[in-house]
Amino acid sequence: MSATYRYDEALARAREVLPAPVLEYLLTGAGDGRAAAEAAEAWAGVRLRPRVLHDVTTVDLRTRALGEELALPFAVAPTTLQRAVHPEGEVAMARACAAAGQLLVVSSNAGSTLADIGATGVRWWVQAYLTQDRDLSLPLLERAVEAGAGAVVLTVDTPVVSTKRYAGASVWEATDPALLRVNFPPDGQRTPGAEKATDLSPEDLGWLREATGLPVVVKGVLRGDEAVRSRDAGADAVWVSNHGGRQLDRVVPTATALPEVRAAVGPGTEVYVDGGVRTGLDVLVALACGADLVLAGRAPVLGLVDGEDGVRSWQQTWTAELVEAMRLAGVAAVADLPGADLLAPG
Repeated sequence: MSATYRYDEALARAREVLPAPVLEYLLTGAGDGRAAAEAAEAWAGVRLRPRVLHDVTTVDLRTRALGEELALPFAVAPTTLQRAVHPEGEVAMARACAAAGQLLVVSSNAGSTLADIGATGVRWWVQAYLTQDRDLSLPLLERAVEAGAGAVVLTVDTPVVSTKRYAGASVWEATDPALLRVNFPPDGQRTPGAEKATDLSPEDLGWLREATGLPVVVKGVLRGDEAVRSRDAGADAVWVSNHGGRQLDRVVPTATALPEVRAAVGPGTEVYVDGGVRTGLDVLVALACGADLVLAGRAPVLGLVDGEDGVRSWQQTWTAELVEAMRLAGVAAVADLPGADLLAPG
């Protein structure tokens, strides 16, 4: 990979290096793949109205999430099979994030222990699914708290795992099972009640907070009314996500859903977004649309093909692109974006 990260080049590099089932797993969407395919183009369709005659000599990218200051307004979303992409997996990702002052959200299916991830000094949150028997969710959550997680990200758009259409053998047939779910008890999936919960409710947010003592982020929101419902049930933030197009196909792109969610919850609730973000300019667009934090999954994981250095290439490129885009938009600080009114009407 070159020192400058480009998504298409990173994808080409991954095609050369990764086993086909692993790459197909990372890229495949649900159903016909329409939601996954539309994500990036949706951000590209947003138009901006730049400001002029503003001092942009120094650009401040700092932002805050759940009370913590972060050096960058873009972060790493939870992604499975990072150790199938690179032997050091989530630990290499965590080291790069720690060095950059960037937030990392760790998949519950991680192939690295939460203790090893936490030992890097990174600021991190744990992503979680609740089980039919809620108590079976506790061991993972307890390990996360012990390892220093700063929040729980409850994924709410996966009562069942959607059907994927793979060209050949699925990744689960072709990948060593030791590369994922290392933070669960052995054979935990076979325990009665360990299936994903199909009966999630607002009351689960309070249960999670009581069980962990951590802030709770609700991930998988695409509607304004559901964002308000989550907030009123005690969510500390809502995360606009369509699971990378990997759950219900033909759902709206997150670029379309984000403005509705932001308008519904108002300025007092933190709103995050992922899905189809490919450049630093996309990050600016997402922030201008109302996001407090922008997350990416496929982009940093493709960088991870070259380990920590590849992730740093991704970070540095998006940072440079974002700084340039903010200068050209006439906004000198991420904190000033909510009042900058950059979006073109319609």
